[in-house]
Amino acid sequence: MTINKTDLLVKAQELRKALGEDDDSPMDIFALVLSIEKLTLVRYPMGERLSGMCIKNEKGNVLAINSGMTLGRQRFSLAHELYHLYYDEKMTAICEVTIGSGNDIEKSADQFASYFLIPPVSLKSKIAKLRAGSHIKELGVNEIVRLEQYYGVSRQAMLTRLIDDRTIKPANADAMRTNVIRSASSLGYSSELYSPLPEEKQYQTFGYLIEQANIALDKGLISDGKYEEMLLQAFRSDIVYGEDDGGGEIVD
Repeated sequence: MTINKTDLLVKAQELRKALGEDDDSPMDIFALVLSIEKLTLVRYPMGERLSGMCIKNEKGNVLAINSGMTLGRQRFSLAHELYHLYYDEKMTAICEVTIGSGNDIEKSADQFASYFLIPPVSLKSKIAKLRAGSHIKELGVNEIVRLEQYYGVSRQAMLTRLIDDRTIKPANADAMRTNVIRSASSLGYSSELYSPLPEEKQYQTFGYLIEQANIALDKGLISDGKYEEMLLQAFRSDIVYGEDDGGGEIVD
């Protein structure tokens, strides 16, 4: 099987539309996936080799993301897992960390993720504006930072896409793979995109499983103790114990 980039672009465009997104705007993919019916999202540190996994069955689907990776990489991984959810016939997919590695299905999922998060027409327009504003022909690290911040992806994901589009040369990209946080900070950006979640937030479950636990409790199908046990197993002690981030709740 060979990777059909045109087909993957069409799939990315169709899924964006089906999930209520326009053709070219950046998205909050974590919020977006929670609009998918019967989907549970799990954030869990999976070590250095795995980026995520997709598990499908009739009762509900699970997308799990390696929360030990940077936020930008997690966003890309989640888009990658959407490919497995919608377009992979396998019921379970366990995905490696390195972008562009693995078999053709994994490579297709990476290409889909790139198109899903970074639509080609939007990227072309954004690059043209950056070149015009900086009066440059070749993109430098400052332009790369602005692109990855705009689309919310990791440096690796951004460079891989630009090399694939032949916008930058691999040799030029190699010089931009280090001092990532410093290059963003020097332009006034937060380092959040390039860092993992705080340790206390690396174990979290959202979506369908939590919703079903609440429905079961409300209908008397499970006891309070079983409900709390389910939530604790899903890393949601905040619900069980009424925890917050320490800042209190503000209604504004």
